[in-house]
Amino acid sequence: MSLQIEIMAAMKTAMKAKDQTALAALRAVKSEILLIQTSGEAGELTEEQEINILSKLVKQRKDSAAIYLEQDRKDLALPEIDQAEVISQFLPEALSEEEIEKVVVMTIDQLGAVGMKDMGKVMGIVNKELAGQADGKTISNIVKAKLS
Repeated sequence: MSLQIEIMAAMKTAMKAKDQTALAALRAVKSEILLIQTSGEAGELTEEQEINILSKLVKQRKDSAAIYLEQDRKDLALPEIDQAEVISQFLPEALSEEEIEKVVVMTIDQLGAVGMKDMGKVMGIVNKELAGQADGKTISNIVKAKLS
């Protein structure tokens, strides 16, 4: 089932349940999908593009929540966190740090990477392989630790 169909079904459920937080998050996803489709960049979205959209929206909400929490505005941070959780339901299951580390080590061995100068190559391959399953910051920290 395509992401758009899943989002529409979830929106109907959220409307029936009168869940405004979920509805706002799902409308944001739908809006982003429609923006990309009508921009002429892509007709039908690939699964990778869908994952990128969802990851971007989750990251935006988490970043906003972090800023609100720094400013001691829990009233604004909680809806952002809740929306991030709603959107995350449509992402592939997140990997543990150990699983990410295995992929990083395997990639480093395949490339023969030896130092920090090879970090960009390793990051590019690992980010592509783990799209939507791991946070870029976590991957970066693991790659730095392994290449240092």
